[in-house]
Amino acid sequence: MVTTQSGAEPALLTAVVERGTFTLRHARKGDVPRILELLVDDQLGATRETVDDLVPYERAFDAIDADPAHLLVVGELGGEVVATFQVSYIPGLSRKGSWRAQIEAVRVSDALRGQGVGALMIQWAIDQARERGCSLMQLTTDKSRVAAHRFYERLGFVASHEGMKLTF
Repeated sequence: MVTTQSGAEPALLTAVVERGTFTLRHARKGDVPRILELLVDDQLGATRETVDDLVPYERAFDAIDADPAHLLVVGELGGEVVATFQVSYIPGLSRKGSWRAQIEAVRVSDALRGQGVGALMIQWAIDQARERGCSLMQLTTDKSRVAAHRFYERLGFVASHEGMKLTF
């Protein structure tokens, strides 16, 4: 069910969860500090992100926001941003020229974990990818995130490839 408040853009998804009404919406530039807090509130994010300089994050937001192949979403509960993720749509020649969706930076506030919020977000993203004609959704998750692996497997994801990265 999609709802809208007067003057606000329509919600992408609205669902009742244990703590109230959870709403997905497009992220706005003003959400960047809270998104960053969610990214930092994590064992790996705490070592990769810094909250003292928003400029590179705001620049990244501008690039994401300007490109229709990328979507940055936040989840709200009681008017507070409590979750986020990004989806990128990638064309390719393999798989008969099909598109794929890449989901990343999935974060849910500690207070909401285990209440189905993450599953709602991922299912919404999967539905959007299907509507856009993608043949698959992919993600990477750090090998140390065992609970995240179980979460994604419960949603039907399969650890079918070994990922590799080169950090600069």
